[in-house]
Amino acid sequence: MNHNFNIKFRRVLCYLAMSLAVLTSTCPSIAEDSAASPEKELVSKVIMAAGGEEKLLTLFRMEERYNAGKERVSPGTPRVSVVEPPKSWWIGTNERGQEPAKITAWAWTLGVLKDTESKLALIPDVTDNEKELAGLQVTGSVDPAIDMYFDKTTHELVRVDWRNDIYRFSEWKEYDGTKYPSKCAMFRRNSGEPWFFHEIVTIERLKELPEGLTR
Repeated sequence: MNHNFNIKFRRVLCYLAMSLAVLTSTCPSIAEDSAASPEKELVSKVIMAAGGEEKLLTLFRMEERYNAGKERVSPGTPRVSVVEPPKSWWIGTNERGQEPAKITAWAWTLGVLKDTESKLALIPDVTDNEKELAGLQVTGSVDPAIDMYFDKTTHELVRVDWRNDIYRFSEWKEYDGTKYPSKCAMFRRNSGEPWFFHEIVTIERLKELPEGLTR
């Protein structure tokens, strides 16, 4: 009787060992599953510094001032826009069509970091205006690739390199639980010279598209 019990017990142990082997070969370990990549860790810090993913701006109205040239002009040209990056940007009732600013708005609102098609990769850190910045390149959801640089201390977006321009962001403000850069200066990558300045005067989160606008 003991002999039969031992045989059955060994069979049960063998079955459990085989089942465990199958599970470990097809599923990642708990440690592997819970450990975030360096890219995802950086994105998590950036999103949290801005107020959290649920607070990111996705559809909003902003009152702006802007001017072209080598120096920021005050007060600049006023404008009101409704933006839903990366696909839509209305000035009045006119949608802007193929406009690079839609992508850079997607960057500074941080939405590009959470898109399911975005592929993230760390790139070398840089020093910009005496700030140490952590670099992250985004591909997949945007073409060409967009390079984003974040303050290593505050995790705020400081710089974006995209296409032929360098965008430098500053003067972060808080609104409705989120943070955003209220000023941007654009520079030519080949010469380093400034050529455009933008400022957000007020911003308003929208729950739905205003009347008269169509996607």
